[in-house]
Amino acid sequence: MFGFFLVILAAICLALVVAVLLQAGTGGGLAAMGGGSSSDTVFGGRQATTILTRGTWWLGGIFLGLALVMAGMSAKASTPRSVLESQPTAPMPVIPSAPQLFDEAQPPPEGGAVEGTPQPVPQN
Repeated sequence: MFGFFLVILAAICLALVVAVLLQAGTGGGLAAMGGGSSSDTVFGGRQATTILTRGTWWLGGIFLGLALVMAGMSAKASTPRSVLESQPTAPMPVIPSAPQLFDEAQPPPEGGAVEGTPQPVPQN
């Protein structure tokens, strides 16, 4: 349904571009604003309504309405709103505990020295 509306929206967009480009210019307006042209209105005088003018208004309204409908459809889609929501949660990695220096069943050796650690050399 969304794809169908998208094709219709593209066709309306092309028709709207053609309708706007085929219309005749007003011959004044912003171009004549600073040039001393004595025009009663800023954007030119009122012209007769042609089929292109009426078609432009209708195509613009349909384009706006269809774009709003499609925006509502895409907001209600079942796809997740965030990339983080779509990824499964991985279990936290297990950090190995530090190796025990002493066996809990056996007390540490006399003098607190542990095998494999350097011992201070007695001074003479």
